[in-house]
Amino acid sequence: MRQSQLFARTRWEDPTEETAKNAKLLIRAGLVHKEMAGVYAFLPLGLRVLRKIETVIREEMNAIGGQEVLMTTLQNPEIWHKTGRFDDAVVDNWFKTKLVSGGELGIANTHEEPITAMLVHHLKSYKDLPVYVYQFQTKFRNELRAKSGIMRGREFLMKDLYSFSRTEVEFHTFYEQCAAAYLRIFARVGLGDHTFRTLAAGGSFTTGLTDEFQTLSEAGEDIIYIDRSKHLAVNKEVLTDENLARLGLERANLEEAKSIEVGNIFPLGHRYSDALGLKYRDESGLDQPIYMGSYGIGLSRLLGTIVEVLADDGGIVWPASVAPFAVHLVALGSSEPVRQAADQIYADLSQAGVEALFDDRDLPAGEKLGDADLLGMPLRVIVSEKTLAAGKLEVKNRQTAEIRHLTFAELITEFK
Repeated sequence: MRQSQLFARTRWEDPTEETAKNAKLLIRAGLVHKEMAGVYAFLPLGLRVLRKIETVIREEMNAIGGQEVLMTTLQNPEIWHKTGRFDDAVVDNWFKTKLVSGGELGIANTHEEPITAMLVHHLKSYKDLPVYVYQFQTKFRNELRAKSGIMRGREFLMKDLYSFSRTEVEFHTFYEQCAAAYLRIFARVGLGDHTFRTLAAGGSFTTGLTDEFQTLSEAGEDIIYIDRSKHLAVNKEVLTDENLARLGLERANLEEAKSIEVGNIFPLGHRYSDALGLKYRDESGLDQPIYMGSYGIGLSRLLGTIVEVLADDGGIVWPASVAPFAVHLVALGSSEPVRQAADQIYADLSQAGVEALFDDRDLPAGEKLGDADLLGMPLRVIVSEKTLAAGKLEVKNRQTAEIRHLTFAELITEFK
């Protein structure tokens, strides 16, 4: 992508209506556009990040046996009435809409009920189990106060997976596999050292205890108590001696911290399958209950969290795994030799399979370098009269600020 052709523009001033760091930086960098409170559009660079996060999650969900589907946004109230969750007194963040012909529909905030009702038509025998299905879909939640930028929106992209198992043991085996997959996901997107599996309450989804994945950040809305040596934590809402004993944690070893919830996994038991009549027939021909679980990650929230946690005074710092481009190629100066050399390097990077954003704009050097820091690509590569004279490229690592001088061949070797 040539930066001169990118319709989204960077800006130097913080948006006055935003208080969250992630929203300020993402709007300034031209990755998102705010439509209204809690509703953000993703522009070309932002969408590239979102899709790369999606790819990481898809790979890990497929690796543990997940099958991808796409369910509907419009929700049939009948199935939700069966579980009692269409009532606003039970789930207080519904968006609902009325049909012209009469009646009311829900606008999806989660999909436990629809997927369970769907499986009634596709699952009969013990031979059909276990089943693990997931989707990437936009969810809608009528938050009383949308805040924290894209980390708490009224409209957001989510990965939700649902497991259906024959026995509690089979369910727990997959539950732990999914927990391990979540930790791999957060490590791959650059948050592994900051994210802890955290014991928590279930809210409106289930009774009993659940697991959250919490990323340390002063921008967080949760208070957790972490044991760094065991890489485990307990949410303040369930901090009891009994729960500490369950995890093998000692109060004396715990550290209080603020955090952002970036994922959750819920044991659901029979709550939804019983309510919606989902059973399986065992080897003896008898109907048996199905054990369920649900597993969520908000992709847009995760993107915002990466910005909150990893950004520095210069701007965004993207991990290589999810960066919009691997390289930000910056041409400094408007001489013909610089222009021709930069054009050739841009073409050669593309030929080598290296994704590059090429700043070919006719702007002062300071403005270009400031934009490069703001946009946060892993490597900034400068072509200038000085680098041409030296026969090497100036390559800056955005995360470490290390500057090296490499030939083009040496740069490509690093990618290989």
